[in-house]
Amino acid sequence: MARGAEDLQGFLDDIHAQLIKAPVAHFDETGARVQGRLCWLFCASTGRATYYSLHNKRGFDGLDHAGVLPRFTGTAVHDGFKPYRRYTRAGHALCNAHHLRELLRVIEEHPEDPNQSWAPLMDRLLRELAITVAHAHAGGEDALEPIVLAGYRAAYQQIITLANQQNPARTIPTGKRGVIKQTFARNLIVRLDRDREQVLRFAHDFRVPFDNNLAERDLRMIKLQQKISGSWRTITGTEQFLALRSYLSTAGKNNHPIIDAVTALAAHAPWLPAT
Repeated sequence: MARGAEDLQGFLDDIHAQLIKAPVAHFDETGARVQGRLCWLFCASTGRATYYSLHNKRGFDGLDHAGVLPRFTGTAVHDGFKPYRRYTRAGHALCNAHHLRELLRVIEEHPEDPNQSWAPLMDRLLRELAITVAHAHAGGEDALEPIVLAGYRAAYQQIITLANQQNPARTIPTGKRGVIKQTFARNLIVRLDRDREQVLRFAHDFRVPFDNNLAERDLRMIKLQQKISGSWRTITGTEQFLALRSYLSTAGKNNHPIIDAVTALAAHAPWLPAT
C-alpha cells in the first residue's frame, strides 16, 4: 500500500485541481479514530472525482488543510455545517435530504399537534419541487418556467409564515444566561427561512442536486472499513489508505475498470482521469 500511495501524488494533485475548478462540488466530514484519537476525515467530490484529507480538527483548520474550499468559486453542496459558510467565494446549496429527515422528526414527534401542521406541508412541497425539477431536467430543460418557480417560492413563503405563527420564538428567560433556548421545530423554521436561497438552489440551477448524497456515499465505504477493522494505527498509514481510496473511487466514477487502474498503479504509471 505504501509503494502504491507514493506514486499517487500526481493523481491527487490533478484531482485536487479539478475539484477547485468544478462548477458544483460536494463536501462532507466525519469522525475517524487514528492512533486511538478522534480525527476528522474530509471529503470533496463530484460525479467524476473524489478527494479525501485527514486532520485532527473538524472546523476551519481541517477545511483549510484539505485545500479545496479556500480556492473554490463554484457551488458547494453540504449539510449546513457552520464552518463551510466561512468560504464566501463559493455559492452554497444545502442538502435537502437532511431537511426531510428533520421535518419527519417534527411530524413523528407531534402527530396530532395542530401547531405543527406546517411540517407536512413543507415536506410535501420540497418533494414535489424535486420531482418537478427532475422531470424538467429529463425533458431537456435547463430551468423551470419562471411562473412555475414563482409559484413554488410563493408556496414556500406561505408555509414559512404559517410555521412562524404556529411556533413563535420563546421570549421568556429560563433563568440561565445566554440565548433563550428554542424548540427543535423553531430552530428548523428559522434555518429554512433564513437560508431559503440555499435550500432552493437546486430549483434555480439544475446542475445543483437536491441533496448531498454523493459525498455521503463517498464516505460510507470508509466508515464501513472503520467499523470492521477498528481505528487506523498511524497517520501515515491512514493517508496512504485515503490516497488509494480516492484513486479507486475516482476510477469507478469514470467507468474505468478497477483492475486496469490497479494494474497501472502496480506498474508505477497510475491512471489519470481526463480533465
